[in-house]
Amino acid sequence: MEAKEASRQLDSMRVLDVREYYEWAAGHIEGALHLPLRQLPHRFEEVERDRPILVTCQVGQRSALATEFLRERGYDAHNLEGGVAAWVAEGLTLVDPSNEEGMIVDGWAQTLE
Repeated sequence: MEAKEASRQLDSMRVLDVREYYEWAAGHIEGALHLPLRQLPHRFEEVERDRPILVTCQVGQRSALATEFLRERGYDAHNLEGGVAAWVAEGLTLVDPSNEEGMIVDGWAQTLE
């Protein structure tokens, strides 16, 4: 799902951020649940199923893995294409307690293993 479309539907979705702690602290979508990708296989049941889930990471790679993982377990999950980087590029805001508004910290590719 593209950032603009996701922002329009945000009130009807849950947001799951699968980035690392330092990335989360640099800025995240308001109301997001933080669950790093490596923890997802052990904690995915903490994610409520009552609404569709928008899964995000830095650029969309890790969130694509998480989205596939959740869909295989019956969740209505959607990847934020381009991740937080695309969100910020569209001029959408982040909760950013530690840095200038919109500052992004680089992530890296991971797997669920």
